[in-house]
Amino acid sequence: MRTRRFGRLGWQVSEIGYGMWGMGGWSGSDDAQSLASLDQSVAAGVNVFDTAYAYGDGHSEQLLAQTLRAHADRTLYVATKVPPKNRKWPGTAATPVADVFPYEYIVEMTEKSLRNLGVERIHLQQLHVWDDTWAADEGWQRAAEDLKKAGKIEGFGISVNRWEPANVLQALETGLVDAVQVVYNLFDQNPEDALFPAAQRLDVAILARVPFDEGSLTGRMTRDMTFPSTDWRSLYFTPENLAETLDHVDRLTPDVPAGMTLPELALRFILEHPAVSTTIPGMRKAAHVAENTSVSDGRRLGEGLMAALRAHRWDRTHVIP
Repeated sequence: MRTRRFGRLGWQVSEIGYGMWGMGGWSGSDDAQSLASLDQSVAAGVNVFDTAYAYGDGHSEQLLAQTLRAHADRTLYVATKVPPKNRKWPGTAATPVADVFPYEYIVEMTEKSLRNLGVERIHLQQLHVWDDTWAADEGWQRAAEDLKKAGKIEGFGISVNRWEPANVLQALETGLVDAVQVVYNLFDQNPEDALFPAAQRLDVAILARVPFDEGSLTGRMTRDMTFPSTDWRSLYFTPENLAETLDHVDRLTPDVPAGMTLPELALRFILEHPAVSTTIPGMRKAAHVAENTSVSDGRRLGEGLMAALRAHRWDRTHVIP
């Protein structure tokens, strides 16, 4: 497993991290299977794990706590997130920041996550939604500073709204944001426009989330598939959005090199950008861990292939939860 520097925090993190959203009670999730996959990922060299209190009201954090105890001899970097107090995603300018991230609430939720994780310090605490109209707010700024001073967290980050990668640039200028988590994949290439240059200038780490576009870039989705009503993907992949998404996948497929799978290409594309510190695919099964971690071998994509992949950029602006 190859590592990369995690911005100004200076950590050496695995370039393939672990996204734990699917372990919070998603359809098909199984705790024993999840724990086995987490153990296997550690054996493969993964050392950065992204979870959130909202993933099962702390359930995902509690699963990670078991992994941390089982591998107490390893340095495993833990990133979690404070859910919006109003429990509304995404963050919008129409909502006062006091309804989303007041000072006392950020501190309270950090304490809850510390207990769930069984640790005395969280490496990276993130805000789970954001709107840059909140950048000047004294509440979240003071919380970030005080939690660092108290040793409760080491770094502070923001997880930006889907398809709004520039909606954090003012917050970055405060100097308080050490990392940004953003949707970045073969289709969603727009973080390259403004966010990545700003992050590189300010030495802010980037966690690239949704590397497989909610599953479409695994190559396993079909046009007639459905999801349980309790599964978030049932809202995301409406029949119209599913059809449009798979049209884009069909156009991409001829550009997948011989001997390479679509998900492998998806991960390699992300790792081509030097602003990316780590990408965090979900890996609930052993086969997924083996497949995804094997991509960390330093192999580069050629300029011709990268040029072809740039043509698959898809700037989505319609609203999906």
